[in-house]
Amino acid sequence: MKHDTCLVIGANGQIGTALLPRLRALFGTDHVIGADLRLPTADTGPFVQLDATNAQALTDVVRRYGVTQIYHLAAILSAKGEQNPVWAWNLNMQTALNVLEVARLNEVKKVFLPSSIAVFGQHAPAFDTPQTAYLDPTTVYGISKVAAENWSLYYHQRYGLDVRSVRYPGVISYETLPGGGTTDYAVTIFHEAVQDRPFECFLSADTRLPMIYMDDALRATLELMEAPADNLSVRTSYNLAGVSFTPAELADAIRVHFPAFQIQYKPDYRQAIADSWPRTIDDSAARQDWGWRPAYDLPRITETMIANLSPMYQLQHES
Repeated sequence: MKHDTCLVIGANGQIGTALLPRLRALFGTDHVIGADLRLPTADTGPFVQLDATNAQALTDVVRRYGVTQIYHLAAILSAKGEQNPVWAWNLNMQTALNVLEVARLNEVKKVFLPSSIAVFGQHAPAFDTPQTAYLDPTTVYGISKVAAENWSLYYHQRYGLDVRSVRYPGVISYETLPGGGTTDYAVTIFHEAVQDRPFECFLSADTRLPMIYMDDALRATLELMEAPADNLSVRTSYNLAGVSFTPAELADAIRVHFPAFQIQYKPDYRQAIADSWPRTIDDSAARQDWGWRPAYDLPRITETMIANLSPMYQLQHES
């Protein structure tokens, strides 16, 4: 077992829910503290109710448990953030700044402060978007992530804080329901398919977006956090690629398992957000610096999602 003590902020979210048990397997249950605004429904290990906009409350948790690594996963995502931009900006930025400052003042060894493909806008190349592309995001979520990337670099250069980050593509998983992102269609569609229901997609059929399966996202996170600091050339956030596909291609992959699956396309305000994002990502810096390689392609993602969701809905139906 490793000897660090980790704090996972936003532990009830999509990534946090899956990351928590992975970290506990590495560090030991008692050395990984979950934190969120609400407590979990099941007792799986140490967990605190925390409002990360409250710097003193965050400080108290870090000191009480002797935290040496912070994984900050709490954020208002792209589509949800556009419904109340000022609120989303304030929450996203205040929590990020609190994490950085509390980590600095309490000698936390490592901070994971993730970013997103939402940092890119219309002036970034749409295909093979490079690590150093111009960042002009169109959403408050993307704007807050660009700011957080720059603050992370600042804290590393000014104070020597070991902040690490990846720009997550759309993350696909079965553990939790979607949380308000523009790529959420690629999760919801599986929930509908396994229930033999048609799906209404809020993006057009040919909207190609970068995605990543949760297992790959978690592995990337842990590999980056374990990489020697001297190997890391990027202190804003690393581009991260899994697989890129369109809603139509995903529907075809689902029809391999459910031939009668039906999909309709009714683009809404999220289409404009998706159109501003990359189609494919160049993650050569991550591959070179810490050996990143994705393991899940579209057929494997589809098979895995269906295999895990089908029994869940079968149990609900039987009960």
